[in-house]
Amino acid sequence: MRREVLASVKDERLIKKRRDQMIKGAVSLFKQKGFHRTTTREIAKAAGFSIGTLYEYIRQKEDVLYLVCDTIYDEVRSRLEKDINPKHGTIEGLESAIANYFRVIDDMQDEVLVMYQEAKSLSKDALPYVLQKEVEMVGMFENVIENCMKNDAFKLSESEKKLLAHNIFVQGQMWAFRRWALQKLCTIEEYISSQTSLILTGINRLHEQPE
Repeated sequence: MRREVLASVKDERLIKKRRDQMIKGAVSLFKQKGFHRTTTREIAKAAGFSIGTLYEYIRQKEDVLYLVCDTIYDEVRSRLEKDINPKHGTIEGLESAIANYFRVIDDMQDEVLVMYQEAKSLSKDALPYVLQKEVEMVGMFENVIENCMKNDAFKLSESEKKLLAHNIFVQGQMWAFRRWALQKLCTIEEYISSQTSLILTGINRLHEQPE
């Protein structure tokens, strides 16, 4: 269940605008200093307003971290839902889904990095919600793979299907986690091509195994 972040302001459009400013400033600070070393005053300054204004839209610093994580997942999910058609049960459809997901991670690599570095600081009620959103996104890839299986594009067991979906999800995230090394080796398009080739090679080997 979504954790409500209370605001004293009632204008929903203004709440979204101010929180978007807050999130943008917080991501930059969390990347540089980490969540615990960043103060709410610094977040307010980076967002372009006073500490008093900040507390009209949140109640505590952890609210900002929660909003960062929640917003990142919402953005990734909405872009994936727009770009990925789970009904495309073909190899080409799977390739397109992988490429679009990796490009989203490339666009949001700072946010993704911050989220995974600092998610451990979320409260016990907020963390399960954030983790569940990740499970749901992995499920989007499971749906794509499932439709490929239904169309006999390849055959996988149920556990192999789930493992493949998790593998794709993590390979995308790796572009952000290991960017200090990977981005010296290749561009995002080269990374997409190489990783997709490796993923499909693995599927083909499983597909070729005798039953």
